[in-house]
Amino acid sequence: MWWGRGHVADSADPKLTLLTPLTSLHVWDVGGQSSLRSYWRNYFESTDGLVWVVDSSDRQRLRLCATELRALLREERLAGATLLVFANKQDLPGALPAGDIREALGLDSIRSHRWRLQGCSAFTGKDLLPGLDWLLDDIGARLCPPD
Repeated sequence: MWWGRGHVADSADPKLTLLTPLTSLHVWDVGGQSSLRSYWRNYFESTDGLVWVVDSSDRQRLRLCATELRALLREERLAGATLLVFANKQDLPGALPAGDIREALGLDSIRSHRWRLQGCSAFTGKDLLPGLDWLLDDIGARLCPPD
């Protein structure tokens, strides 16, 4: 598993805490399998940001992905949370471009959350950091607006 600026995680632990001088970021990978979706609500409390990862090479699951994302965004405890959508696997031949993912998920119709779509490759690490930087900046601006 790759994680930021050449750091490699050697375990598959579903939780991670990142500490910086100004923030602490608690991350949970709750998985997208249908058997795990009922557990998602256990992680909603005090959530300021969501990262939704889409497999850009799996065209057949996009409709289900869009349905699940819509249901998630209707959750009251996630109201106002910043949404980052990673269009992952952009390094694979035949992967849908980010614009097609945007359309398939109906992202332009989302008004309840600030969001961004970021094409990326989790395998190579390409374009992960710009998305995460945006997420943290947006959360920071929302929670601690400038005077």
